[in-house]
Amino acid sequence: MRMRPTMTWTPAEDLPPGTTDPEPVVDALMILSGAGLSTESGIPDYRGEGGSLSRHTPMTYQDFTAGAQARRRYWARSHLGWRTFGRARPNAGHRAVAAFGRHGLLSGVITQNVDGLHQAAGSGDVVELHGSLDRVVCLSCGAFSPRRELARRLEDANVGFEPVAAGINPDGDADLTDEQVGDFRVVPCTICGGILKPDVVFFGEAVPPRRVEHCRELVREAASLLVLGSSLTVMSGLRFVRQAAQAGKPVLIVNRDPTRGDRHALTRIALPLGAALTTVADRLDIPVDDL
Repeated sequence: MRMRPTMTWTPAEDLPPGTTDPEPVVDALMILSGAGLSTESGIPDYRGEGGSLSRHTPMTYQDFTAGAQARRRYWARSHLGWRTFGRARPNAGHRAVAAFGRHGLLSGVITQNVDGLHQAAGSGDVVELHGSLDRVVCLSCGAFSPRRELARRLEDANVGFEPVAAGINPDGDADLTDEQVGDFRVVPCTICGGILKPDVVFFGEAVPPRRVEHCRELVREAASLLVLGSSLTVMSGLRFVRQAAQAGKPVLIVNRDPTRGDRHALTRIALPLGAALTTVADRLDIPVDDL
């Protein structure tokens, strides 16, 4: 029997309440960001209020590789979602993180997001823990290609495909019915004819070990860890919180809702990300550039 990946988490203990004072953030140097940081850019998160998991089950690696119909459904929804997803712009939270980096306050940024908004805001050396929707990889020959190139090919193969989606999800997947997906045509790798997949880590898929070890090294070298907008439900991010806490490094979490990592944190700041980070930047007299 195939096990489903962990997608939800319910606190099994009483957790300390969050504070609304963002002052402790000024001492955090390593950033781990999650979907909550991008909600103010119009990209919903998975688990917060109104999160997409209440109406949407993300594609798993096992389902994607198991059958052509699952891939047809995924690429139809993702192709439509990409049009909206690609128009998202960095918000005040992304710009504040970039400003902190320019002023030498950060030792690095690890993001669980696949939207590229940290880089668009000007952050450098961002580790994309779960990959990026900007890239496509062939599961047969391993060749990478730009997502915009695939988008053009899918447009040509599906002239007139213009369904109206009920919503867009954090993975760029649009909510479409099977009837709306219809007989959407999926295109193969141009090099070997193999199966194409976005260069992102699906639910049920492991983060590449070398990437994990790189992130662990960044956490080892950091003085403290600041978590922005992640529920830390999945182990891919929680492991770094546990690592920092076990090493005696301060862990700070900015998230409006309780997280799976709260018991490891010095404090949780229960404020919207943009407001909290902009307030910190103002207190440090650091300008947050508008884009």
